[in-house]
Parts: sequence; structure tokens; C-alpha cells
Amino acid sequence: MSANIESLKQLFQQEFSKMVAVISKLFGLEHIEIAEDIVSETFLLAAETWGVKGMPPNPTAWLYAVAKQKTLYHFRRNKIYEKKVLPAVASGLEKDHEPELNFSQQNIKDSQLQMIFAVCNPAIASEAQIGLALRILCGFGIDEIAEAFLSNKETINKRLFRAKEKLRTEDIKMELPPEGEISSRLDNVLHIIYLLFSEGYYSKTQNQILRKELCFEALRLGMMLIEYERTNLPKTNALMALMCFHASRFNARQTSEDEVVLYEQQNEELWDMALINQGVHFLSQSAAGNEITSYHLEARIAYWHCIKEDTKEKWEHILQLYNQLLTINYSPSVALNRTFALYKADGPKVALVEAEKLKLENNHFYYMLLGELYSHINRQQAKVNFEKAYAMAKTETERAGIRERIAGI
Repeated sequence: MSANIESLKQLFQQEFSKMVAVISKLFGLEHIEIAEDIVSETFLLAAETWGVKGMPPNPTAWLYAVAKQKTLYHFRRNKIYEKKVLPAVASGLEKDHEPELNFSQQNIKDSQLQMIFAVCNPAIASEAQIGLALRILCGFGIDEIAEAFLSNKETINKRLFRAKEKLRTEDIKMELPPEGEISSRLDNVLHIIYLLFSEGYYSKTQNQILRKELCFEALRLGMMLIEYERTNLPKTNALMALMCFHASRFNARQTSEDEVVLYEQQNEELWDMALINQGVHFLSQSAAGNEITSYHLEARIAYWHCIKEDTKEKWEHILQLYNQLLTINYSPSVALNRTFALYKADGPKVALVEAEKLKLENNHFYYMLLGELYSHINRQQAKVNFEKAYAMAKTETERAGIRERIAGI
């Protein structure tokens, strides 16, 4: 029984978004909530039926067959089929000919790709796009989304409701942008995937510093873009390279007790060489064309972090890349990371001068950096700054790491 539940959970994660995309493609995004309900009902029936009879030989085919039945029944029952669906999707069909839900692998891929562009439409607020992506593209439950946003179910439900209303009121279609618009529209899609990966990689949830499932979903969505010729652009490859390099160090970033392991202390043998090699491939592909995006620069920085040797040359390369990144995409975190690279390349005294100019008093990472720099110059000042960082840290995992630094002074 427990094995069935676990298998059903995996199937839900794999198939929910595919089924919602296919149903929404056929009947329109204005019915996306109905598509979600139908798929949820399908999985509920699977849980009940398989709990008694056991799993069928081909559970995915079973799910698709039931979803087809439920979809056609629902739209007939509500008379949407005759009034709206048939004219829209079956212009050349006989009145009594029923359109078939197509769960072929190609149609699933096409539907999900179109859904990515629909969900990541600039008309929808960025935070709501991430919520929609987690729900519609990744099959996350409301509880999981609320945890990812450090929010509650009611707030997330309202946010998703408003986002879906936007899909309706803006008449957003499930279709790929025209040839001339695809590159500019792709920017927003890549940004949402980047934010999704970042949310997993630097998790803000109370007891987790890393949420791998968010990162792997971002990688999966990125691969869908790579596999489609019109979206397989240099900047898409650059983002994929960046995510692969970061993901390669997942197993080294945490202990078995979920404690964070700083980069300097990571066991290189735990790094995933297959992912690093894949990242190198995508980085090579990203070099085509004349555009240099922040993803290109961040990917190159991440590449250098996949070389463990702590040499001055390595940090000088990283420093130069951060200098470029600051000019095209300034952010406090980039400024902090650039100052850390300066410290590794030129020493703590030079870096401290630059760090104190930043004055990022609302950022606990700022005080962690000051603590690190002062630990080589003034131990009392180092302790003061680490204590400020501790007071502002957002997760218990971070606080534990800072306590360790304070104890070591």
C-alpha cells in the first residue's frame, strides 16, 4: 500500500503539469481551473482504485484514459462543449465528432512549451508568475507553494486566483510568440526559471537551506526550451550551464544532518562530474552570437567555482567577471560577491575598504562578509559583525553556521 502511495506521488509530480497543459490547450486557458480539477479528480480516483485493486500494468495510460473521460463528460455536462469548444477546435469536423485529447509525447511537449510562455506572460506580476509556474508547470500543491514563499495557503490561493484572472482578462492564449517576438518574450521565461532555481538554491524556508526539487524543476523547464529549436538560443544555454554548475555541488553543500557546508570546506569528490560536464557543454553552446547576458557571466563564475584549487589566478578571473556583471545587472548580492572575490584575489585589507563603502546594513550577508574580512585584521570587530549577522539571519541553518564562526574566533 505504501509503495502504491509513493508511486502515485511520483506519478503526480511527473504527470500533473503535462495533463493540465494538454487539457488547457484543447479547451482554452479560460478553463485552466477546470483542467486542474479534472486532473486532481483523476489522481483521487487512482488513489481509491489502486488502493483496492493495485496499480495497473501501465499507470500513466490509465491516468490519461480516465482524464479523457472526465474531460469530455465535464464539458458536455456544462454545455461548454457545444457552445464554445466545438467551433473553436473542430472547424472541419462533423457536429457529432468528438475532439480527442492527444496525450502523445509530442503534443505534451508542445502543450507544456506553450504553457510556459502563457504562465510567464509579462501581464502577470512576477511573484504570481513563479506561483503559477510552481502550480501549473511543476504540479506543486498549495501548501508547498506557501512554504516556498514563507506565506499561508489563503494568501497563495488569492495570488493564484488573481493570476488566473489575468490569463482570462488579458485573453492570453496557449501559443508560442511570433518569430520576431520569441527572443524578447523568452527573456521573461528565462527570468522566471532563474528565480525558481534561486528560490530552491537559496531557500528561505525555516529549516532548509536547499530545496532540490525546485532546482530540478527549473532544470527540467530549461531543458524543454533547449529541446525546441526556436528557444534553443545562446542565453538559454547560458542559464542551463549556470544551473548545471550550481546543481553539481548539491551533495557537497549539506551534511547528512542538513547543515550547510561552506564552499571552502566542501568535499570535491561529492561534486557531480556528469552535471559539470553537461554545464561545460551548455557554456560552449552559449558562446554563439554577440549577446552577453547576466546568465553568461554568472555561468562563467559558476564554472570557476567548479575548479577547487584556491589560486590567485582563479579569483582574478572571477573578479573580472563580477566587474562585468555589476555593469549590466547591479544587485547587492553581486556587489557582495564581487567584494569577496576581491578579498580572495587581493587580500582582506583591500576588500575591507570596498566592503565598507557598500553600507548594506539590512543584509545579514553583508555582516558575514565584514566578519570574515575582520577575522584577519581585528578579531573583536569580526565578532561584532558576526553577531549582527546572527541577529538578522533568516533560517536556523544559517544561524548554526554563524554560531560556529563566532565560536572559532
